[in-house]
Amino acid sequence: MSDSTRFKRHLPATLKALRQSPATGLLALRCNRREGIPAFRDPTPGSVQARAQAARMLGVGGGLEPFLDPSQSSCKCSHGADSVTRRSFLGSFGDTFQRWARQRLTNPYNSWGNGSAMRVAPVGFAFATVRDVLHEAERSAVVTHDHREGIKGAQATALAVFMARTGASKADIRKELIQRFGYNLHRTVEEIRPAYTWDVSCQRSVPEAIVAFLDSSNVEDAIRLAVSLGGDADTQGIAEAFYKHVPEMIAGPVRERLPAAFIDVIDAFRQAFPLKRSQ
Repeated sequence: MSDSTRFKRHLPATLKALRQSPATGLLALRCNRREGIPAFRDPTPGSVQARAQAARMLGVGGGLEPFLDPSQSSCKCSHGADSVTRRSFLGSFGDTFQRWARQRLTNPYNSWGNGSAMRVAPVGFAFATVRDVLHEAERSAVVTHDHREGIKGAQATALAVFMARTGASKADIRKELIQRFGYNLHRTVEEIRPAYTWDVSCQRSVPEAIVAFLDSSNVEDAIRLAVSLGGDADTQGIAEAFYKHVPEMIAGPVRERLPAAFIDVIDAFRQAFPLKRSQ
């Protein structure tokens, strides 16, 4: 079986495992431990918000920018969210977020969920210092996820992307995240997998996603390891930042399934913030 054919069998899970990657802007599906992978579905909240975050880095309109930018928090759904979000995707968000958006609330709802980590990867690609990355990651989180764990999950993910992008080793990334955020990153995927269950909290999914990256040997391996955990540990924008490239056999079929509004932002973001590949 060719690499391309082999990977297409697992592509739906791939879409979730790499949904934060700015190069692909991916769709999302639930991870599982089985060989049989469910069919495709539309981009999920993680995909929509990652696109919106990238658009905010570019200073362009559309998506969920008002939801992610505290300075625009009064805009909310009626004025800011474009048709891509309002007509197509808002119904797929969690109940709390939908209520927050539809009622045009101005206060965060103390969430510790991993939505803050799902949307933050573009921050790690776009900013040039640790200080700025941590500041912008918190800024993107607190509009909704102002719980300490929600902020920490966003900052840890963005910092991991930044360090991976700027040439840090896996050992250095592991050490920094452990020291700064207190995550247990000494485990392996093999140790986590047997007892791991579906958990949407930052504290029980972000560390596991980071471990999947740390255990990987390439982008595809990072995807497979994240999927194999069987939970919501799928924040793999880190893998693209570290390995510098998403293979065409992954990126191509994913892009075919994305709306034009996603593709425009993805391409503009990568042009503005190119990854430097190793020689």
